[in-house]
Amino acid sequence: MLTNLVVLVVAFSYLALLFIIAAWGDRRAEQGRSVVNSPTIYALSIAVYCTAWTFYGSVGRAATTGLSFLLIYLGPTLAMLCGWLVLRKMIRIAQSQRITSIADFISARYGKSGGLGMLVALIAVVAIMPYIALQLKAITVSYGILTEYPNQRPPALSLSAFWDDKAFWVALVLAVFIILFGTRHLDASERHEGMVTAIAFESLVKLCAFIAVGIFACFILYPGPGALLERAGSILPDAGLHFGLDQIPGGPLGWFGTLILATLAFITLPRQFQVLVVENVNEHHLRRACWLFPLYLLLINLFVIPIALAGLAGSGTGEPDNFVLTLPLSAGLQWLPLLVFIGGLSAATSMMIVETIALSTMVSNQLVMPLLLRWRRLHLDRSRDLSGWLLGIRRIAIILILILGYLYHALIGEAYSLVTIGLVSFAAAAQFAPSLLLGLYWRGASRNGAAAGLLAGILVWAWTLLIPGFALSGWMSTDFIEHGPFGWSLLRPYALFGLENWDIYTHSLFWSMLANISLLVGVSLFSRQSHLEQTQAALFTNALRPEAEQAAIWQGQANRYELFGLLSRYLGRSATLRLFDGQTPALDDDSPAPPALIAKAQQELTGALGSATARILINSVVRGEALDLASILSILDTTSQTLEYNRRLEQKSAELERIGHELRSANERLLELDRLKDEFVAMVSHELRTPLTSIRAFAEILSDADEMPADQQQHFLQIIVRESERLSRLIEEILDLARLESGRMTLHPQPCDLTELCRQAVDGVTQLFQQRAITFTLQLPDTPCPLMADPDRLLQVLINLLDNASKFANADQPEVLLSLQPGKRRFRVNVEDNGPGILAQEREKVFEKFHQTEQQADSGSHNRPRGTGLGLPISRGIINHLGGRLWVDEPQHLAGACLALELPVARDEQQDKAVDQLSS
Repeated sequence: MLTNLVVLVVAFSYLALLFIIAAWGDRRAEQGRSVVNSPTIYALSIAVYCTAWTFYGSVGRAATTGLSFLLIYLGPTLAMLCGWLVLRKMIRIAQSQRITSIADFISARYGKSGGLGMLVALIAVVAIMPYIALQLKAITVSYGILTEYPNQRPPALSLSAFWDDKAFWVALVLAVFIILFGTRHLDASERHEGMVTAIAFESLVKLCAFIAVGIFACFILYPGPGALLERAGSILPDAGLHFGLDQIPGGPLGWFGTLILATLAFITLPRQFQVLVVENVNEHHLRRACWLFPLYLLLINLFVIPIALAGLAGSGTGEPDNFVLTLPLSAGLQWLPLLVFIGGLSAATSMMIVETIALSTMVSNQLVMPLLLRWRRLHLDRSRDLSGWLLGIRRIAIILILILGYLYHALIGEAYSLVTIGLVSFAAAAQFAPSLLLGLYWRGASRNGAAAGLLAGILVWAWTLLIPGFALSGWMSTDFIEHGPFGWSLLRPYALFGLENWDIYTHSLFWSMLANISLLVGVSLFSRQSHLEQTQAALFTNALRPEAEQAAIWQGQANRYELFGLLSRYLGRSATLRLFDGQTPALDDDSPAPPALIAKAQQELTGALGSATARILINSVVRGEALDLASILSILDTTSQTLEYNRRLEQKSAELERIGHELRSANERLLELDRLKDEFVAMVSHELRTPLTSIRAFAEILSDADEMPADQQQHFLQIIVRESERLSRLIEEILDLARLESGRMTLHPQPCDLTELCRQAVDGVTQLFQQRAITFTLQLPDTPCPLMADPDRLLQVLINLLDNASKFANADQPEVLLSLQPGKRRFRVNVEDNGPGILAQEREKVFEKFHQTEQQADSGSHNRPRGTGLGLPISRGIINHLGGRLWVDEPQHLAGACLALELPVARDEQQDKAVDQLSS
């Protein structure tokens, strides 16, 4: 037998080790080297689901009801394997809305309702009391067995001498430990990385301890599993029947009910919501957890039946719940029972740590702080720093929660086994499932419906499970269980409305869920949602869509100093400075805070205080209302003015008709663009093929001809060079066009003189004009024409226009004219020729790629240089980038075509600078 001192030293050393691990995890997070940013750590933290119920109670349930213990673990397995999309949606919502608890989640979904958040928090506290009592019972009983075996006695429970009850002191010690463990500082993100690290470590400890007992039972206490089965069969002839499916309480219906109960509880238990959703740092970690957590459940349940068989075969003593501990004790071992005790302590403390932190957050954010903020006598609005208040409230809440758990343990703990106590909490936590899950996918679920459903469900649960438990513990008469209140047999807690022969948990789950879901749906269908409810419903149901991440638009004002003061009171000065980029607003700073800063402030307050309280505080300094796109659109649905509604419908109809016309036009344009694209590809292929064919042909002639006159060789080489230059120009023009259309052409505007650029362009084509015998006229002003433009690109445009005019001038007496006309705001350049001109219906088509008008095609001469048809589209693109325009206009002097361009005059300061540069 181990002494009290040894057990206490080992237990407190283990708790100290957990504290060191948690502090290390927090320090790593502060250094930016997060330990919990790992899918394996995340999966192990979810194993907080395996509490003392799993460690001790699974063997007890297997020994009494056979395979029914597996249902408690098949439910979470199904939830992880089949419901990961739901979990991912919950995680994404929690991260975007800064959710801190399941109460905050449900409150935020239904319009950030403070009243609904209070209701959920109260239900959570009541629902989890049995579960905390279960852990206290497991710790005290296992401690008593370890220190007093084989003469241990059941602990005597008496409220008149609670200071003599070990469970009371365990509760107080754990309260102090959890306060040091989880509420050392206020974290606006409400993530406890140190806690998650320690919980993952505890998951490994309890798994190793349980497997060690299983190996001992199968391979040390007995030579092997076969010998164990043979021994159990000789002592228990009906052992095979004992572990049959027909031994499950309630039969097939009880099997199904327990499976559903475990599945729902896995998602809605506050501690599971905390580790699954709130503590998640990366939604992609869910992928590994979906298979690693079920594998963990498989391993920790692998030896449940062998340990139960060994205990039933006589190797264990006492209650079946204690077989895990009494098996190695009966064999005279000491180190293994101590390891088992530490494993059970890990299972219990991990649950109590996470559960009490989650509940204390709900109590603080949903119950206490909203009431204190409304209590004007406290003058909290004048306090400079309330972060200490928040930590104090949470610490007091932790102590009260554990004391309430102890009271339940003292009043009712001995009436039920470990598993039975756990199932009572499961059925209560499952009441959150309808409002949570329906709220994720049904926009019509309303706040009133959720509140009515929760109230009805929890009242039915209390009548069918909680109150009978007090009666069975001797605190009240059991007559109402057997005959119903006042003799009304239809209201018997275990046979409500005559539904008999069901196991009590499936019976309670059926009636509570029926009442919960019926009122949730019914009241929602006949109630109207507020604008904020509609907004939150849209954000929650569309959470997996990218547009759901839109931030709120604050149609109100708050000055920066007031907002800074508000955040400093509740978050502390250092956290507020980070939000304000390290700058403290001055006392007289009445500049309005930008909407993005207000939205960010609400997110930070939501992380520390919950969505309902954060909204109250923000509204206290922001004069206006938070509206986002979804709430703006919802106004149309809730307006009570029928005429205005009809008028908007008519406007929408007209707008839809206009949009339909535009869509048809756009479709026709797309078809035309598709046709032009095909033509462009064909033309480019043709234009590239023509010079390549010439180059190849003449190159083959030169290659095959052994003897050829030198002048003929020179002539062929000149053709090859000319066609190569043409090919190079075509490629360069296609590249220019591609840069223009993709927006990648870079222009370099600088001061320049348009008059001088016109002269340079004329100089560049003078020789070409002389070769073609073109009569050229130049009309330029006497003064400079300064503008901001890219001189190289503008010169390219002018040369292109002059070259184009020379091609299509009259073949017999070609004439070309370039004129520059200055104006107050714009300069105009006209390039005219005396060719056949361009018809009005063709004037825009000349700017299409590879396009030639019929007059241009017919007037072409074989001796003229051939173009690519890309010059004008490129020229228009360059002029558009320079802020001007290029078009076909009526000729002013000659009788052919006129291409006109306009460019803006430089601004005054730029013009003065340009003139100074030009004059210098």
